[in-house]
Amino acid sequence: MLDDASSPTPPVVTVADSTAAYRLQPLLHDLVSTVRAPTVALSGGDGQIRPAGVQGVFHADSRALSQATLTIDGREPEAVGHAPQGPGATRFVTLARWLGDPVPDPTVRIERFRQVVPGGMEERVEIVSSATIPVTAVVSLEVGCDFAPIEVVKSGGDTAEAAPERTAPGEISWHSGGVRVAVTGTGARAESAESTGYARTGFLRWPVELAPRGRVTLSWRVEVHDPQAVVTAPDRPAEWAAGEGEPRVVATDHRLSRLFEQSMDDLRSLRLAETAAPGDTFLGAGVPWFLTLFGRDSIWAARMLLPLGTELAMGTLRVLARRQGTRIDPASGEAPGKILHELRRHDFTVEGNDLHLPAAYYGTIDATPLWIGLLHDAWRWGAPAGEIAALLPHLEAALGWLGGPADPDGDGFVEYVDTSGRGLANQGWKDSGDALCFHDGRQAQPPIALVEVQGYAHQAARQGADLLEAFGRPGADRWRGHAAALAERFRARFWVDGPGGRFPALALDRDKRPVDALTSNIGHLLGTGLLNADEEAGIADLLVSPEMAGGFGLRTMSADAGGFSPLSYHCGSIWAHDTAIVVAGLARAGFATHAATLAEGLLAAGETFGYRLPELFGGDDRSALGRPVPYPAACRPQAWSAAAAVTVVHAALGLYPDVPGGRMLLRPLAGAPLGALSVRGLRVAGAEVSAAVDREGEVVVTGLPGGISTERASA
Repeated sequence: MLDDASSPTPPVVTVADSTAAYRLQPLLHDLVSTVRAPTVALSGGDGQIRPAGVQGVFHADSRALSQATLTIDGREPEAVGHAPQGPGATRFVTLARWLGDPVPDPTVRIERFRQVVPGGMEERVEIVSSATIPVTAVVSLEVGCDFAPIEVVKSGGDTAEAAPERTAPGEISWHSGGVRVAVTGTGARAESAESTGYARTGFLRWPVELAPRGRVTLSWRVEVHDPQAVVTAPDRPAEWAAGEGEPRVVATDHRLSRLFEQSMDDLRSLRLAETAAPGDTFLGAGVPWFLTLFGRDSIWAARMLLPLGTELAMGTLRVLARRQGTRIDPASGEAPGKILHELRRHDFTVEGNDLHLPAAYYGTIDATPLWIGLLHDAWRWGAPAGEIAALLPHLEAALGWLGGPADPDGDGFVEYVDTSGRGLANQGWKDSGDALCFHDGRQAQPPIALVEVQGYAHQAARQGADLLEAFGRPGADRWRGHAAALAERFRARFWVDGPGGRFPALALDRDKRPVDALTSNIGHLLGTGLLNADEEAGIADLLVSPEMAGGFGLRTMSADAGGFSPLSYHCGSIWAHDTAIVVAGLARAGFATHAATLAEGLLAAGETFGYRLPELFGGDDRSALGRPVPYPAACRPQAWSAAAAVTVVHAALGLYPDVPGGRMLLRPLAGAPLGALSVRGLRVAGAEVSAAVDREGEVVVTGLPGGISTERASA
């Protein structure tokens, strides 16, 4: 997902003394993130939070701490390693080699145990000596706060440190506009602000004495009081929270087990709720730029997690339904029935360009049909009928948008154009400014009718009809007719010829010309009903061609296209969620080998990235470096990237429930190309279910609620 709330900000050029200076977005790939939404700490691999780039402790779209650097006798310890320690926790190991015995081996070791909690962070610092002599030192923590808004940090804008105060023994605090940040060190001496150039910082100091082979533990914490935040931590645990029914995967391919385990930790850490409604949970899109409600991202993540229960899906649906559009507003993109794109604490303005997004922004073309799809799929997975029924008026409003404002020129396709001139130029999931180009590299001009959005709209119309009919509401025939007419128009207008065969174009541009680049977008059509069996087979082959699948997953654009670049945000990179969505479509359509090819790329990438898949990574060929190249500004963790692990597991198992119909279709990947695996902690209609696939690809399911029969799919 990208907008300039979500996309790399174009360089901002300022002129001073006839010299052009470029303001660049800070890089993320080498930082360590520790998150418990809506709070996240970003530091170096040594645990230090330095006053540079995007390092800091952030809370609800604002930076609370811009610096937290630890020194011993004025020197920084040397980094050795770090590792995640579960949801919201990281451990850092460093050395003070100048202390202790004068021998080659280090004898003084410092470990920082960091735990982020909603609204703060706690850190335990353990100094351990194996020296044979006493060690005496002064430990100092230098802290600073700039209250910088996330959009200023993201665009590389200028920030200024706030003046600290000593408000209590061992405490330093800052205040700004009703927000209070306080740092407290147990047993520490707090020192007054000291000016060092542009920065104003405070200090906590501890005198330390260690006996031979002794140890000492220090602790400090930061707390944020922020009454202006629009998001908060949920008031109850997830269905898939740690406990007796915690989801577990055991697989012969250890990469799948480890990817699933780390992804579950990250998904627990990304859970959010609106401040005014803490009972409805959704997933914040990603760290650090998008740790808030994003319609498209939150919907996709909830949809991918349906095998673990429907509670997250229903919370996401209700949160977005409460903010469903009711009026026409070109500035925000709002329209009756339309689903929100993103929610911020204030308007999102990037210095140096024309982007200005209202705090509640609706500039998305796909969130509305995806909302309908999530409602339908939650119903099929067994969400309570009463909860589904309560959302039917919002379903009817969403369908009304689909059949009206979604098609502004009346040509029968769903399309977008930013009429405000200050919103997002592109409003699908590939929403960077250069995301849509022809095979020869020329940019497509809006209004744009995206290929995958026509698939989403077709599926939404049919699924909406099923829901209306099941709950005795009128309109089912109308929406089935709407879907049939869209499919006919799509087949007549979207298909183009390429070197590998015919395929649907990326989009139709403002002149209704097919944008003829081969892209991953067409993989999202699988299962939407827009393709017949022969068309699905042709697309499946193209998706696993070397040009599309020569990297570690599915490239967003074919390597043969004129606009391809392996580190382009949307024109050649690889996105975990995009690959996973296509894996799911291929698996359900029966293309087991194709699905496994793409899934194996994700597993290999996961191993490289410590089993925490980033938002995206480079689309270089596997032979280039033997490992994926990081996209340097990618969010990590990100909700739909973490959820990709669940999608891969689900595709391997092949469980497709229809709880209202009393059926469970079983279609595991033929031949078990990802190996044998067993999963516990799945949920169908609230019941805990276990499933296993053996080496021959046979699946066994236990724990299904009464009244649900299993049916094996035909080959």
